[in-house]
This record gives sequence, C-alpha cells and structure tokens, in this order.
Amino acid sequence: MSERPLVLGIVGDSAAGKSTLAAGIASVLGRHRVAVVCGDDYLRYDRRERALRRLTALDPECNHLAILEQHLELLRAGRPILKPVYDHRAGTLVRPEYLEPRPYVVVEGLLAFHSRAMRECCDIKIYLEPEEELRRRWKLARDTARRGYGREQVLRQLERQRRDAATHVRPQRVFADIVVAFHPPADDPEETGARLSVRHLLRPTLPHPDLSPILDGNPRSGIRLELARDIDGKPVDVLEISGDIPEARARRVEDLLWSLIPEASYLRGNVGTFEGGGRTVSHPLALTQLLIAYHMIKAAQGVVAN
Repeated sequence: MSERPLVLGIVGDSAAGKSTLAAGIASVLGRHRVAVVCGDDYLRYDRRERALRRLTALDPECNHLAILEQHLELLRAGRPILKPVYDHRAGTLVRPEYLEPRPYVVVEGLLAFHSRAMRECCDIKIYLEPEEELRRRWKLARDTARRGYGREQVLRQLERQRRDAATHVRPQRVFADIVVAFHPPADDPEETGARLSVRHLLRPTLPHPDLSPILDGNPRSGIRLELARDIDGKPVDVLEISGDIPEARARRVEDLLWSLIPEASYLRGNVGTFEGGGRTVSHPLALTQLLIAYHMIKAAQGVVAN
C-alpha cells in the first residue's frame, strides 16, 4: 500500500451530488480511513458579503484557492491542517477544525481542479455532470430544506451562477478520469432519486476493471459498455447503468467489484444510500461508489494506467 495518503478529487456544479458521492465513497473505504475536505469551507466571503459584492461561490475570486492548494499538498505529504469551516445553514464562516491526514483524502468542491497544483495533488479525478434539469431540482430541494433559502432565492441564485458555471466550473471537466452523469429514465423524466440511471465516461487515464464477466449484450440487462466519442471527439468507454437494473444483475456487478477489492469487503453494507425520505438505496449510485473506491484502492496499491 502507498506510504502517503491517496487523494480523490470530485468536481461539479452546485448541487451536482458531490457531497453525496464523497460520503458514499468514504463509507466504502471506511470512514475512519478517510479525511473529507469540502471546497465550500474555503470561501473568502460569507453569504451576506457575497450578496453585497455580487459574487457567487463559483467565482475563483470568492475562494481562498491558494490555501486549499496548500492544504491538499500538506495532507498528501501526510501532514495535518487547520481547515476552515463554512456553515451552510447560517451562511457564515465559523471556527476552523484540526484535520489529520488518513490513508485516503477526498476533496470535493466547485473548483478543486482549478489550478495545476490542485490537479497534481489528486490521484483520481471525477467530474459530475447530472442532467441540468435534474441538478436544478436537487438544488431547489437541498437549499430550501437544509440551507435556509426560499424557493425564489434559489431560482435567482441559479440564474446568477449560470455564467460562472460555464466560465469556471465546466472547463474542469476535461481533467477528469471519469465523468459521471446521472439522468432520469426515459419513461419518468420527473425521477430524482433511486430510479435514476447513470452514465460513466471512462477515460484511458485509469486502468478500469474488466467487466466482461457480467456483460452479456442483453439490452434488458440494465448495464452495457460501449466505445463512443466524448464531446471533444476523443474515444472513451461509456458504461451505462439503468435505474431499473434487475436486482440480481446489480448484485452480480457488485459481487464482481467487491471481489476485486477484498480489502474493503467488510464494508459492503454501506453503499448506495442517500437522503430520500429514509434509508433509500440506488443501485446505480452504489455501483458508481464501488467503481471509484476500486480505483482508489488500486491506486494505493500502485496500479496505474499504462
């Protein structure tokens, strides 16, 4: 195993699912073995100051990115940090916390790939791009339920963030090893939870697992892998997992991935859950978490792309 912490970077627009994915991967790897760093904690201004300055959290000028760079370098070197903390419900900056490095570090945020120094700290890089209407629904639900915003406030915020997302967040997609896109099934465009499907764009920057034992070409199997072209024209493998994947098929895929990371098999009951009116399980989410955890463990063992 690696003698230094392995760093996973997760980037995406506001309410793209970064925190949910980060928490799930920490559960797979073992929470006692994972230090999670949220990029929102490095905001330069609180909610009131951002409004007065007409800035959004997506603007690099609104964030202490140089400090985030430094902290990632320290954690990757096995050294502790004094991490700032942002209280989302109150919209204020509060007392910092002492964070020690652990075998795995997960950094999730809007701008975690913004600089070359931050990208070089990340051993695995994930970009989340859910369907835009789905992301808007997630943001409305989250910000009104847990962050103290009214519906109209969230809608205005979405409009203000549009330009900064296009200018600062989406260009980071090009640096990702895997692009993860959740989307509703064709027969239920209103779905926002357990029945969501997911599409993984698997770039050749990582040695992806051999899934051929569970791919039979049956269009009703709920999982398929094909060669396609990314938006830049480059070839990528596309792994599609349907939200209505049969239970038995999902378990077969899970069994295969768990067999490839036996080090974490004792944590197998912790995947695929999210906040959805209780303990809700999504097979596409579980398989996404497992695939990324697989890459983290293999990177810790020194398995890299050719």
